[in-house]
Amino acid sequence: MSAALDRTLAALADPVRRRAIELLGERPRSAGELAGALGLAPPAMSRHLRALKAGGLVEDGHPAFDARVRIYTLKDGATDELKAWLAATEARWAHQLAAFKRHVEGGTGDSA
Repeated sequence: MSAALDRTLAALADPVRRRAIELLGERPRSAGELAGALGLAPPAMSRHLRALKAGGLVEDGHPAFDARVRIYTLKDGATDELKAWLAATEARWAHQLAAFKRHVEGGTGDSA
């Protein structure tokens, strides 16, 4: 597993961060909007957003009308490595369960 995937999984381990991802999936938002929607103090929201950025899941930018405001959005392609890892893990899991089923049913199965 890569370090980037480790960071992504660590960022997604927290339920508040997963909810923030859901909110950002609806539309881009400022940190203040996210904090209000999640019932968090601004410093706590800032810590969660730093973790999401470190996990490669979100990015921020400034609107043209106000450089003091940061708008957070979901990062395009952020979950590609996670989806590939999950698909490979699912394939291995299914293969092993099928082999176990054959073994239990008395058929010949491979030892993998």
